[in-house]
Amino acid sequence: MPEPPRIENLREALARRDHPVVGLWNRLEVRPRATDFDRALRVEVRDALWMLTRQWQLGELRGSDAGSPVTATYALAAATPTRFRPAGGEAEDLPAGLPLEAVAERRALPFAFGADRISFDLRLALGRRWLKLLGRSSSLRQYRPAYVKRFPVALPGPESDADTPRVAHPEVWSALQAVAGRRMDGYELYRLVKDGRHAYDGVEDVHHNHRQRLDELGAKLVAWFDDLIAQPSDGAAWDPARLEHRFSVSGGGKVLTAPEYPGGELDWHAFSIDPDGLPGGAAPAPARINRTVFPAPVRFSGMPLPRWWAVEDGRTNFAAVRPDSTDLARLIMLEFALVYGNDWFHLPCDLPAGTMASILGLAVTDVFGQRLWITPSGAGDDQDWQRWSMFTLDTVGSDSVPADTGLFLPPTVPKAAVGPPLEEVALIRDENANMVWGIERTVRLPTGAGRSGSEVAAEILAHRLRLFPPTSPTDPRAPIAYQAMNSVPEYWVPFIPVHEPGENRRIRLRRAAMPSVVDGEPVSPRTAVLREGLDAAEPQGYFVNEEEVPQTGTRITVAYNRTRWRGGRVVVWLGAQRGTGRGEGSSGLAFDLLVDTATERPAGS
Repeated sequence: MPEPPRIENLREALARRDHPVVGLWNRLEVRPRATDFDRALRVEVRDALWMLTRQWQLGELRGSDAGSPVTATYALAAATPTRFRPAGGEAEDLPAGLPLEAVAERRALPFAFGADRISFDLRLALGRRWLKLLGRSSSLRQYRPAYVKRFPVALPGPESDADTPRVAHPEVWSALQAVAGRRMDGYELYRLVKDGRHAYDGVEDVHHNHRQRLDELGAKLVAWFDDLIAQPSDGAAWDPARLEHRFSVSGGGKVLTAPEYPGGELDWHAFSIDPDGLPGGAAPAPARINRTVFPAPVRFSGMPLPRWWAVEDGRTNFAAVRPDSTDLARLIMLEFALVYGNDWFHLPCDLPAGTMASILGLAVTDVFGQRLWITPSGAGDDQDWQRWSMFTLDTVGSDSVPADTGLFLPPTVPKAAVGPPLEEVALIRDENANMVWGIERTVRLPTGAGRSGSEVAAEILAHRLRLFPPTSPTDPRAPIAYQAMNSVPEYWVPFIPVHEPGENRRIRLRRAAMPSVVDGEPVSPRTAVLREGLDAAEPQGYFVNEEEVPQTGTRITVAYNRTRWRGGRVVVWLGAQRGTGRGEGSSGLAFDLLVDTATERPAGS
């Protein structure tokens, strides 16, 4: 076959169409011989030039004047918080045997609501412990009947209105009947010893040789109960006006404050730097730690792989994330994951829980032997809105102060078991009555268990109506009567708006009381949350800031919390948690009513 003629000038030959057999292609299309891509995805290395072309196309041959980090040396100052101070209280040493949640949330156990004794479960547990301590000694066993007589569990009278909270509920009444005269009220002995008196005061026929031994057992009883349930030594961190916990911790010359902790999980973001806070006592200087570590690239699920021939895991699909233009958190996350995901390295830095750490310096050595000094990205003015910062604490106030780039690892636990609510209060707005109501959905029975507030209120009302039956009304002189105000259920506690002291516009909510339908006396709350200031030596009013009850309402629960601390120690405390309500409500309260009083009307009337 003769060779085709040689074309010297291809452009002119194409223009004159001298050789019509010459075609012009502007696109190459393949003819697949199979319907699957298994062989293509294997990327078999056959043509080195094709491989280099693909690498050039994907930008793998582009280089930058930078090297990967090999080693990193950093120095940090680590301090431990040693002092704790509730808002408005005195500073005290931070207990070493309790997590910070327990220290901040613990409440005093209520053993009485006014003159009514409650928490008989704990009272009987203390009495049983004391009788058990006496039973271990053959010489002291003889005093057990005397202590039962000295600290008795009184049997309430079913015909006494003062004993209504203990006889109106069948389970409470039956439980007290079972233990009256057989068990002792150990809390009365606990308070006797706690107040510095002798454990044998008031007990008949105690031999003088046994008195020292009884005092030693009394100290053991107090230590056992104090270790069983954590209680605040002075004031609790719960702010009843704000319906949240407020406290501060300090250590290493730095004060961290938690101004709005609702309860539950306590983490670093609940704290802020308080430059005006007082440390409250001498604290050891921060310890300096120097370490040299090996940086490792950051890896996460769905991370774009640096090589084009590697197939990415499809379990994480970032393309399915569709953020809005104002959704900055998602935009930052996508930019980090898809654009800069392979530019991050992490350094190991193990610190114990309960550490306030600040990086003093960081030097990184790359593969070229260059040593670089790395400065924190969050440094600068604390009020600079363009400052990039994550996992750092802000500073209280609006003054221009240097930003704190430290990290706080609070001494907390990852999880705590929460028991059934003993008290549950819902604060709602009633626009029809222009009031705020505190609904006691769950109240504490005298036996210590929680029960529905509506059931407890109904049983108490039924018992009081049996004691004080209403008188039969006289025959009305008119078919209708004027009623100034109707009634609401007795587990609804009203809060009325009042002016702030010295203010003409700002208001706050003050606890009030509804009259009882039996005798017209004010109905007292049955939860410790709403009885704030009512059981003091001089009863005081209770005020709640108006902004704490939004349109959605507020829900407060009180329950026991249990967790394990370092060394496996079990920690139990009574704490309150605040949550979001379920919206507005209506109590049905109305004024200026006309009541139909005619039971039988004559025909034709």
